[in-house]
Amino acid sequence: MEENRDLNRLKVVLADKKRTNKWLAEQLGKDPATVSKWCTNTCQPDLGNLMKIAQLLEVDVNELLRFNS
Repeated sequence: MEENRDLNRLKVVLADKKRTNKWLAEQLGKDPATVSKWCTNTCQPDLGNLMKIAQLLEVDVNELLRFNS
């Protein structure tokens, strides 16, 4: 198993920006449970949502995709 699974980029960036899953869900018009799944790696946002998330959090989309090796 990969150790990266413990570190979710979206969760980290949300924390850095002092934003919550609930805030992000409201901004995107998504169910908070959906955002929670993204933050726990249960599932991943599609590219369109990823672009919106990056815009809302004012980060480059690569910040949300970066892998730690």
